[in-house]
Amino acid sequence: MAEKKETALAQGRAPRDPFALLREMTSELERAFERPFATAFRWPPLRRFAFPDSSDWAPEIDVFERDNRLVTKVDLPGLKKEDVKVEVTDGHLAISGERKSETEEKKNNVYRCERSYGSFYRAVPLPEGAKLEDVKATFTDGVLEVSVPLPAKVQEKPRTVQIEEAAKPAKSTAA
Repeated sequence: MAEKKETALAQGRAPRDPFALLREMTSELERAFERPFATAFRWPPLRRFAFPDSSDWAPEIDVFERDNRLVTKVDLPGLKKEDVKVEVTDGHLAISGERKSETEEKKNNVYRCERSYGSFYRAVPLPEGAKLEDVKATFTDGVLEVSVPLPAKVQEKPRTVQIEEAAKPAKSTAA
């Protein structure tokens, strides 16, 4: 009976999951489409499809009405109020800023330095008649909240519309 010899490649190696790469690619593609035009294209073959001129950071915003004011909340973790600019211009609330992050790590003869930079710009259209002289902004724990007074709502009384019968077409006589 012939003995089976293990090669050096087979020794100490766990069986390979044939679907691991597929799961990784699917995960990366899902992340890419969650944030369009962001630097979510981490898988090397997809990096060439990234848009070089686009901003690499677009913070999420919430816009809602509270106490007759239009409130905009923006999550800006790691930023300070000095890093953010709020303007009201051309019927829009414009929020912009820049983040800079640099971390260094020295451990066991290894030096690692990571830098991350990104700017953002978000514009929220304001309703006509908004009182721009009373815009208020607060920045607490990385959350920017901007509120703009809304114009007074004109309360119109509902009017009942009478429904009429449609005129019936006249019958034509054929000769």
